[in-house]
Amino acid sequence: MGCHGRHRGKYGGMRTKPTSWARALAEHELAGPLPRRWAHTRGVAERAGRLEGVLGRKAGLLVRAALLHDIGYAPRLAATGFHPLDGARFLRDAHGADDQLTRLVANHSFALLEAEERGLREVLEAEFPLVEDQRLVDALVWCDMTTTPDGIPTTAEARVAEILGRYGAQSVVGRFARRASPEILAAVARVEAASPVQPR
Repeated sequence: MGCHGRHRGKYGGMRTKPTSWARALAEHELAGPLPRRWAHTRGVAERAGRLEGVLGRKAGLLVRAALLHDIGYAPRLAATGFHPLDGARFLRDAHGADDQLTRLVANHSFALLEAEERGLREVLEAEFPLVEDQRLVDALVWCDMTTTPDGIPTTAEARVAEILGRYGAQSVVGRFARRASPEILAAVARVEAASPVQPR
């Protein structure tokens, strides 16, 4: 795709969209075909709401990213089968979502490492560069990786173990989880050290 992050989308120019838009879009794409994924998404968004005091002005962006981080799992959007890339492209191309939001979705929870396992690292890097704000990146990792598939708070260690058990250690996702585990745990620790949130 030659347009990359500057694509304006059929719904107009790239601009910040409200949280209500993100919630409605995620529900539309996930609640019917993937109710468990929607439960996880709701839980991740609830976790994001707890970090408002830490992120200030960027808290709204975090909540929107939390609501949309797994939208690429929607069956009709699964072009590559790599949900961060499929989701970010959909948000950019169909909805003209802003650059920071699409980049957060594309790179959430160290997706670049999984992209490498899938031979998609260069594609992801070219279309959706990493977000520079480490606090925002860490916050989305914390929200995602301390929430079970059913939307219940958990620890990052338990979440990584659950992923390995569900997908298998030698699967693409399993290999990614093993590689990313130290980074995930470090990001979660940074968030919990900087804020009053608790892992459970």
